[in-house]
Amino acid sequence: MSTEFSFNINSVCLDENYQPSDSTRITTNFANLARGESRQQNLRNALRMIDNSFNALAHWDNPQADRYSVELEIISVDVDVAGSGKTFPSIEILKTNIIDNKTSERIEGIVGNNFSSYVRDYDFSVLLLNHNKDKAQFTIPDDFGDLHGKLFKYFINSPAYKQHFKKLPVICLSVSDNKTYYRSDNQHPVLGVEYQPNESSLTEQYFKKMGLQVRYFMPPNSVAPLAFYFFGDLLNDYSNLELISTISTMETFQKVYRPEIYNANAAAGQCYQPNLKNLDHSLTQIVYDREERSQLAIEQGKFAEEHFIKPYQSVLEHWSANYAV
Repeated sequence: MSTEFSFNINSVCLDENYQPSDSTRITTNFANLARGESRQQNLRNALRMIDNSFNALAHWDNPQADRYSVELEIISVDVDVAGSGKTFPSIEILKTNIIDNKTSERIEGIVGNNFSSYVRDYDFSVLLLNHNKDKAQFTIPDDFGDLHGKLFKYFINSPAYKQHFKKLPVICLSVSDNKTYYRSDNQHPVLGVEYQPNESSLTEQYFKKMGLQVRYFMPPNSVAPLAFYFFGDLLNDYSNLELISTISTMETFQKVYRPEIYNANAAAGQCYQPNLKNLDHSLTQIVYDREERSQLAIEQGKFAEEHFIKPYQSVLEHWSANYAV
């Protein structure tokens, strides 16, 4: 049996009529919005926020702040392990597309943005918890994130990825409330002011195994830095409009899920410590259940263990031990 993997890539439009598929992680940002009685209004409000944010940042030749619209595609990647014929939902990411309403041009944005992975749920919510069970001191396994990182790099270098996408992904996450960030003198016209963290985090180390480096920027009109994970040169490999599509999309999600940080009433200063207990913030008109979201991560990790890690354990271990980029 071959120990290579093949990938099947599908996309679906994220609009106000979007309904998550059975294989979508329900803690994923966009899937979480699309549940419950308020699902359609949630999606409508979020998409409007994204467009408004985009036009505020892309303000040149845009006097009415209505020149651009953002269309979102959910990219689902299923992996076929070792030619078994069975697929497992590997990752889901978002692709932005920009509509110039003045010229009717459709401009490709950035792929990545949001990052959803069942195997990451397994690593953080099952493997890491089991590793530290009954231990007095928290430790991280030496090979933590190795398999996930290699699978991601294998996908990025695969013919399937190159056939569908012209550029490498950029993933945009919230900052950590366990770290302190210091404002630097470096400033970009779209990404904004760069911040430097006081230390590395487990998330940074995990994404480094995926081949990604990270920089932190607080865009104009924003109140807190965002974490941008990328390959290559973030500032020069992507156009201003591409970067704006990622900022407007992911900051909108963060305003919903981390309002204490991204919808705070005061902007980050020279020395910034994110605080999820900050009471001085505003809420969006979007309903979601954050407590349910954290509980479901464990269920999703167990799903990955049952349907991916255990059935293919020997194949995965052999492949991971011999994999080289």
